[in-house]
Amino acid sequence: MEMFLSWCKRSRTTTPTHITRITLESYQRYLFHYRKKDGQPLADASQHSRLAPLKVSLRWLTYRKYIPQDPAAELELPRVGYKLPNVMNRDEVERVLRQPNVGEPLRIRDRAMLEILYSSGLRRMELLHLKLYN
Repeated sequence: MEMFLSWCKRSRTTTPTHITRITLESYQRYLFHYRKKDGQPLADASQHSRLAPLKVSLRWLTYRKYIPQDPAAELELPRVGYKLPNVMNRDEVERVLRQPNVGEPLRIRDRAMLEILYSSGLRRMELLHLKLYN
């Protein structure tokens, strides 16, 4: 919000009632063209993280009747891509699978659960759910 407030000072937007959709689109263009100290543009995720709280704040101001209508209601936020998780390499997987020593019943179970988890792509909590209810 600090970046938006300093932008508002420069653009002479002094009260929430002065904020319009055109104002918000102008701020969104400013974010798109903004360059960090190293000359790189803001990532889509950074632009999104600066616009999302603003959108929520304007919705709240509208709800509380401080402004007549929400100027950000139709504002489209940049889409944020999802990164794939880092996965273990072969040596790391083998080291994890060697942890439970086979021989005792509980360790056999633990090894089986680790193999299921790794080979099926189940999440940790999904595996825990299987363990609790089976």
